[in-house]
Amino acid sequence: MPGNEYPMTQDIDCWPVTGDICSMLEELVRDGTRFLGIIVDAAAALIIAHAVVRAMVNYARIIVKHETDKLEVRLDLGKSLALALEFLLAADILRTAVAPNWDDIGKLAAIAALRTLLNYFLERELKHA
Repeated sequence: MPGNEYPMTQDIDCWPVTGDICSMLEELVRDGTRFLGIIVDAAAALIIAHAVVRAMVNYARIIVKHETDKLEVRLDLGKSLALALEFLLAADILRTAVAPNWDDIGKLAAIAALRTLLNYFLERELKHA
């Protein structure tokens, strides 16, 4: 496909689908995957927002009651952040799946490594708390 902006998909054979139908199917999959990536990103943002609001409310209760144990608030927030990291990694994988060039794959690998490390240390802290 001359001028294909997705170089790794140039050699895809759409048999038994031919011509314009093949291009339409590729575009449909690409658009659907991009849309799904946006939805997963939004879900991660909602998880983080909900967790932060919940942590602020719980922390305010602790302050009002003059309690000193904030561990439960930290653990709850940490669990939600770990979940949000998984969602963000999934969204990155979706975006890279539809526009795979070596630069995007390299970025995904770096992002995945960083998010996996963050998640590992977060999970480790949650287990030892």
